[in-house]
Amino acid sequence: MSRPRRSVQFQHRGSNGHHGRRPSISETSEGLSEPGSPGPRTMNGNSEVSKEESASLTRSPSTLQKEPKPQTEYEKKKETFITRTIWTFVMIAGFFAAMFAGHIYILAIVTAVQIVSFKEVIAIANVPSRAKNLPFTRSLNWYFLGTTMYFLYGESVIYYFKHIVLVDRILLPFATHHRFISFMLYVMGFVFFVGSLQKGHYRFQFTQFAWTHMALYLINVQSHFIMNNTLEGMIWFFLPASLVITNDIFAYICGITFGRTQLIKLSPKKTVEGFVGAWILTILFGFAMTNVLMRYKYFICPANDLGSNFFTGLHCEPNPVFLPQEFTFQPPLLLHSPPRTFHIAPMQFHILVFASFASLIAPFGGFFASGLKRTFKVKDFGESIPGHGGITDRMDCQFIMGFFAFMYYQSFIAEYRASVGGVIETAIQGLSAEEQIEVVRGLTKYLVGQGQVGEGVFECLAGVLPRRTR
Repeated sequence: MSRPRRSVQFQHRGSNGHHGRRPSISETSEGLSEPGSPGPRTMNGNSEVSKEESASLTRSPSTLQKEPKPQTEYEKKKETFITRTIWTFVMIAGFFAAMFAGHIYILAIVTAVQIVSFKEVIAIANVPSRAKNLPFTRSLNWYFLGTTMYFLYGESVIYYFKHIVLVDRILLPFATHHRFISFMLYVMGFVFFVGSLQKGHYRFQFTQFAWTHMALYLINVQSHFIMNNTLEGMIWFFLPASLVITNDIFAYICGITFGRTQLIKLSPKKTVEGFVGAWILTILFGFAMTNVLMRYKYFICPANDLGSNFFTGLHCEPNPVFLPQEFTFQPPLLLHSPPRTFHIAPMQFHILVFASFASLIAPFGGFFASGLKRTFKVKDFGESIPGHGGITDRMDCQFIMGFFAFMYYQSFIAEYRASVGGVIETAIQGLSAEEQIEVVRGLTKYLVGQGQVGEGVFECLAGVLPRRTR
């Protein structure tokens, strides 16, 4: 018998079992993908294939033909500009649609804005690795948000709708003890926070606690005043918001046109020339816009009917600031000439203050937000609005402007008259049940004497209501 031939491998043959032919691309790529296997070799088995050659071998022919080209810087800016423009018009259309649809829709938008803004601000200070080990951290954030909104919304509802809340048997206990209930809800969250403290996480937990309260004050408390502005009259919501928006636009136009001097280091693109130019143009815009809004009672009347809209309108006795009044002016250069008289609504003077605040102070809300983002090294607060970033990026100046509008209105413009809700509140809290019956009896008798109701009403009430025991 002949001896079996030994397996002899020649240098021109590979050791992969494919004798007499070169390995295909797919076989080579399979060899590359095997973990722990040596790299592919050239025909002589000595030199390794470079990374570029290996990558080219792993690509399929279709990939080589249809490889997408990277976007240039110009194409990226163009795409961002188009997206930003589209969503700008979407937001403007939604804003005006909600405003004309009624006060309740504006209140819904403000509520959604403050919830999303709170979420964005809380998120930038969150540390996922820490939060994962502390499951109640996020739950406490949302609990404090809910407690704060319950307190603030309850205050507004009780103040503006006393005539509804205080006469309802179910709502009356919640209305009369609203502040105590809100305080106890907060105390429960505070106790739960202290009980959830864990060793090794104290700094993170107290930082989150402080950060949450800062966000509640800067966002939710100020949003509460924006809602009150809406209930006082649509003009007190729309005018401050539009002044901030137009001032931002005017500052951009003036800045790119003749801006030279940097205004503040936090925002390198802001210029002194754009800042001052926007101030002047915002005053002119406010003067013209106020002249238009004052003509419609839908804008100047308080929201005594949440079911109303722009087409149904509202009815009220206008605040005197919206009515033209006579003013006398003595020209300083014509002291010997008679004084000149002109008629103008006082609101036209108030708008100078509103426009100045929107131009000179409100932008610092945006600078504050810029500093906050630089602290946490983020470009935007979120991605809620494509092309614009987060909701907070668009509302940073609106919060402080709405707060100012409420304080200014309550201090210099609002009229404090006796209201039905105020009288009912005084009677409920200051009179006994017998005294309240006497008030009803006396009012009925007065209305009968004025001819507003028939005598049968008085006789019916006199027979039903018990007499006061003396």
